[in-house]
Amino acid sequence: MLEFSNRLIDRAFRNWLPKAWRSQRKATQMEQLDLSTELNDGDISVLRQWIDHCLADEGCQATARSRSAELGGNYLLLNAAGRLRFFELLSSEYGADEAEVQAAVQAWQNSEKDKTLAEHQLRLALTTQRYKLLRHFSSLPSGVKFLVDMRAEVLRLVRKHPQLHALETDLKLLLSTWFDVGLLQLEQITWRSSAEVLEKLIAYEAVHEIKSWRDLKNRLDSDRRCFAFFHPNMPNEPLIFVEVALVNGVTSNVQELLDEDAPVVDIEQANTAIFYSISNAQRGLAGISFGNYLIKQVVTVLQEEFPHLTHFSTLSPIPGLMGWLKKTHPQTWQQLVGMDSSSDKNDLHADIEHVESLSENQKNALLSTALHYLSQEKRGENALDSVAHFHLSNGALLYKLNWLADTSPRGMDQSAGLMVNYLYELDEIADRSLAYARNGQIAISAKLRKLLK
Repeated sequence: MLEFSNRLIDRAFRNWLPKAWRSQRKATQMEQLDLSTELNDGDISVLRQWIDHCLADEGCQATARSRSAELGGNYLLLNAAGRLRFFELLSSEYGADEAEVQAAVQAWQNSEKDKTLAEHQLRLALTTQRYKLLRHFSSLPSGVKFLVDMRAEVLRLVRKHPQLHALETDLKLLLSTWFDVGLLQLEQITWRSSAEVLEKLIAYEAVHEIKSWRDLKNRLDSDRRCFAFFHPNMPNEPLIFVEVALVNGVTSNVQELLDEDAPVVDIEQANTAIFYSISNAQRGLAGISFGNYLIKQVVTVLQEEFPHLTHFSTLSPIPGLMGWLKKTHPQTWQQLVGMDSSSDKNDLHADIEHVESLSENQKNALLSTALHYLSQEKRGENALDSVAHFHLSNGALLYKLNWLADTSPRGMDQSAGLMVNYLYELDEIADRSLAYARNGQIAISAKLRKLLK
């Protein structure tokens, strides 16, 4: 098995970054900030004073950049306890100035005619001090990547430490202003791509694990295409990987699709592009939308190279199905995992033999329940299932459910082997994306609609 740990990639970045930022301090002969790795009480006082100076130096960009570089370098050297204390300080003490906000609200209320200036002043007053501080890092070398990684760490902590929500909100707001599909660069990944990028493809593959170099080469063969989206301010850091197979007809089984011994498809005869893996390579960008036409951009590139392609479909997992069944349909869940009176409820997984032995009526009932989950269970107006939400927001049609389509341990655990095809019909993408965004309307194929009745 190939193992390229995200920690190794992050460690290389962290070792390089302080060196790159030292030049910022040297350029202004800035004094050095020296904090202990655990950030003790005495360090907190020093840190607070340093941050205050960073914010006070906004009028002098060179000084502000140097102080921010020194602060960022120290942050990278903090241990887990030290980082938590750093985050807590930013969350608790560097919000908006309450007096300024109240004064700006009063000025807005008292402005009789043109409220434009008052609205601008109110907007400035509502900008938190920590947001202003975080913004300083963006102008430093690899500063955007630094902030993306910081948010990844905050997201990991925020459930256990809800006091960090304010910091996470500001980080998300800041990053959302920079990441949009219109700003991203699409590049094809091939066997000749840099080792650094190929290692990251292996490390970040989130849907179907890449098990060997042979497996990787198979995914980059002539009847396959792999693309990555990059941001101009993170040139060597892929944001999203999109893996595509060129086949005949809509594929219904991922093990067959990834079979390394299967013959290579004649790409001149292929009529369908199957999007079988879409992986977010940056945990710190979770929940940040890149726009609703990410897939369409890849489709456009494929059409230019293969004008004979007529169908664009996914073969997608249903990651939340078994967890939802366990909560809402416990009897169905017990049936799938083969639970009996002697079973340990906390150590059960869907079993292929049990699923294969289900009667036709039981199979149809499960398919109907899975379709209900995908099309009717919502979080607000959005589909509850995260993968469904992604494709529906990109303008796809909920096309087909596939039985025992992923019999890997992960596939059985997530969805009892069920997978789904989302179909991208080019003339309908924009209208479907808009209908879903406005009122959660989900396009469903005629065949699947019969299962809902």
